[in-house]
Amino acid sequence: MSTPRKKPAAAKPAPKKPQATPKASAATPLGLEDIKALIALAGREPFQEFEFEAGDIRFRIRKDGPPPVYQTPAPAPAPMLVVAPAQSAPAAPAAPAPPVVAAEDPAIHYVTSPIVGTFYRSSNPTAPPYVSSGDFVRPGQTLCIIEAMKLMNEIESDVAGEVIKVLVENGTPVEYGERLYAVRIG
Repeated sequence: MSTPRKKPAAAKPAPKKPQATPKASAATPLGLEDIKALIALAGREPFQEFEFEAGDIRFRIRKDGPPPVYQTPAPAPAPMLVVAPAQSAPAAPAAPAPPVVAAEDPAIHYVTSPIVGTFYRSSNPTAPPYVSSGDFVRPGQTLCIIEAMKLMNEIESDVAGEVIKVLVENGTPVEYGERLYAVRIG
């Protein structure tokens, strides 16, 4: 007769070792302050595009506009030595030009631009100018046209007198309040 065999004892499972947890920096997502710091860094640096990836977070910063141009300062010019002649003839004084329009003259009236636009002395390029230097004008008489936003605005004289000088070239832009004509009241 055979004796019953004894069952071998079941192997005990080994106690579970605690699993290693990933480092906090790899598992922790970027905070708002971290993202702001990266944006500030990208703004200070000369590159045009910046890309960042950490875990499942990925973003790209791209600067608009042309790439920055870096210039090196030009070297200072070498000093020049100027030698004056021993004896020079006195220069003849230049004759002062007679003032056409005196700024302080109370008899002079300036017709100014009431709007911003382009100044034209005539109604079309082939027409003669409305007025020229030496012409006498009366109140309400058209002096020129100022084109603003494709509208032709006739500028009229507000005084009677002689046009002393046209102060603006034909076809040039004028600003609000810019002097157009000098008129001697009389």
